[in-house]
Amino acid sequence: MATFKTLSSKDIKTTTSVLNQLVDFVEEDISGSATITRKSFDVFVTGSGANAITSSLYQTVYDQNYTLQTANELFDITFGLYKDSGIVTGSSFITASDTSGKLLFTSQSLMMREKVNNYKQFANILLGDSNEQFTAPFSNPAAGGNDSIDAALFLTFKRLFVRDGIKRETFAMKMFQSSSAGHATEANPINLSVTAINPGSGSAIFTDVGSATARERAVLGGDVGNIVNAANTSENVGLLFYQQGIAILDMKKVFNANQIITGSIASVGTIATTPISASFNDFLVSGSIDEVVDHISTTRFGSGSFTTLTFQNNTKINSTLVFCRATADEFNYSSNPTYTDSNGRIRVIDEGSEGIQKAFSFVSTVGLYDANEELLAVAKLSRPVEKNDEKDLTFRVRLDF
Repeated sequence: MATFKTLSSKDIKTTTSVLNQLVDFVEEDISGSATITRKSFDVFVTGSGANAITSSLYQTVYDQNYTLQTANELFDITFGLYKDSGIVTGSSFITASDTSGKLLFTSQSLMMREKVNNYKQFANILLGDSNEQFTAPFSNPAAGGNDSIDAALFLTFKRLFVRDGIKRETFAMKMFQSSSAGHATEANPINLSVTAINPGSGSAIFTDVGSATARERAVLGGDVGNIVNAANTSENVGLLFYQQGIAILDMKKVFNANQIITGSIASVGTIATTPISASFNDFLVSGSIDEVVDHISTTRFGSGSFTTLTFQNNTKINSTLVFCRATADEFNYSSNPTYTDSNGRIRVIDEGSEGIQKAFSFVSTVGLYDANEELLAVAKLSRPVEKNDEKDLTFRVRLDF
């Protein structure tokens, strides 16, 4: 029969600690130039026949060929356009709206309503209003609208890597602000034909440095930090929602919006593909979501084995500490049946020395019971600890969850 001791509230404490894990993604994971690491989910189609255009609303990036069972989802990538931005309302692509308020666009544009709805969905989840517009910086944007995010690139990181949130001032990503030729080949033709001429000066580093001191919070989105250009931290280029694990980049700032790109894109009409030579903003209007995501993924992140995106996550560990105290007069006898012989004599005391020697035991296990004496948890010591009437011991049992 075990010896029981009732614990009081003073013997039980609760605490919370945070574990940080470094997460990084390499260029090849995003570009998929050597293997198929991005998966699209075709849900949009313009019609039927050979000239029908299909596209997904987002793509998922994996850490290896996504057809393998060992592949892990890293993050989703997509983009959206703000409904009242100049890209939507100020272009020659919009014609009017119907009686229900649905925007109507010319055939030179593609998936405009889907692009607007993408933006609205993230605004509704993070800002609480689908009609709201993201701004960088998050609060106190400058007058004139330059801080308003009209075309947003959304990166939604998976729970496996975000855990309980992204740690402030650990986020960094490298991107090419202008584009060079894509990675499409005849053996790997996956809508990467949109290439750029006059490529820019190279890559830029975007980070959330300074967010630990300038703390901001969205009503629904939780803690939010400003993503800035590491070369000029006064230049705000996006937002990072830490608990949600969502990064939003202002594409007019992280990319060269005036760069002329050339290539062929899918179009609605008698010809399946149409040559274009237009600015990046025009490409956002004329290209499908898949074409834009393919272009960004293959030309703006690189295609090697170098790290292109990294952050540390937060994992909250809730712990209950139970202090099991054994005073000098307690637990000096073992509940093991072999502790006494058939005559009831304590074996650890030499025969004839009962009045001289003291009983002692070795503590090897601590059990936690409920009020009905039903065993709930067992804690094993790494090695037995001697307990006698000259020792006052306290065993700390830690339960993490």
